[in-house]
Amino acid sequence: MSVIGIDLGGTKVAGAIFDAEGNMLNRKVQLLDGATGTAAGDKVKLLVCELLMLDSNISAIGVCVPGIVYSKKDTVWAPNIPGWEDFPLKSYIQEALGEKASTVEVKIESDRTCYILGEAWKGAAKGCNNAIYVAVGTGIGAGILIDGHVLHGANDIVGATGWMALERPYREDFIPCGCWEHYASGTGIGIQARKALRCDKAYRGVMANKPVEDITSYDVFDAYKVGDPIATKVLDQAIELWGMGAANLVSLFNPEKVIFGGGIFGPAAIFVERIYAEALKWGQPISMRDVVFAASAIDGNAALLGAAALALR
Repeated sequence: MSVIGIDLGGTKVAGAIFDAEGNMLNRKVQLLDGATGTAAGDKVKLLVCELLMLDSNISAIGVCVPGIVYSKKDTVWAPNIPGWEDFPLKSYIQEALGEKASTVEVKIESDRTCYILGEAWKGAAKGCNNAIYVAVGTGIGAGILIDGHVLHGANDIVGATGWMALERPYREDFIPCGCWEHYASGTGIGIQARKALRCDKAYRGVMANKPVEDITSYDVFDAYKVGDPIATKVLDQAIELWGMGAANLVSLFNPEKVIFGGGIFGPAAIFVERIYAEALKWGQPISMRDVVFAASAIDGNAALLGAAALALR
């Protein structure tokens, strides 16, 4: 039995055929080339057709979408693809299946859900029935596996943890993305660094070699490696907030493991021990004593593996 896993991104869609043991047999990539709306849907259909030609025994297709999957309507919202506010992605894939649509099941989930499924299947949360994947990239989201079940919520928006309230009073800066993201996402780290650079007129560190408005989280991590004071201050704040947010998740859900992944972990994987030490101050003591914090073991393929795990479930 084989399944197809699809990982939809903002610039490309990747797909692969997997066997039941999770071995990747074939992998293909289709660039979106700026396609929007139905044109982007056609790109997904083309990729599915190409993979189906490689294996005639596909039993299911799992799809990872960076956004919200409206399970009651079989539509998706993908904010990085214009025209996908309420897009019927499932029907597009079923069209690609043709006469096989009645026998090949199509399952679509958010990237948060796929990350935790992939990590629990083949990664750092393998064997866990209770684990949380904290994805830190442009934003912050969490895939939450409790008692063997992934949580979804009334409107399939469980895990939008970027809006976690970690500071008072409320500020208008939090409107676009929430409090946690404003400080500790990839975007937020860039925001905090640019703010600090504009305030410190005497700064002469490595980030002074680049226009302030062009500074990103990547620059902050590079500057941190050489002991830059602003980079250190910004990342110390992020570590504190990652610890606080994770402690709240541990206190609420009592997981066996908290896995940090996404583009920022990555370079921030070196901070996992410090994040745990910070979380110990804030979290429920018994839960914090028993939980393990770790960086993703499969981050490059977490979405594809999660989509394949979804198809096999």
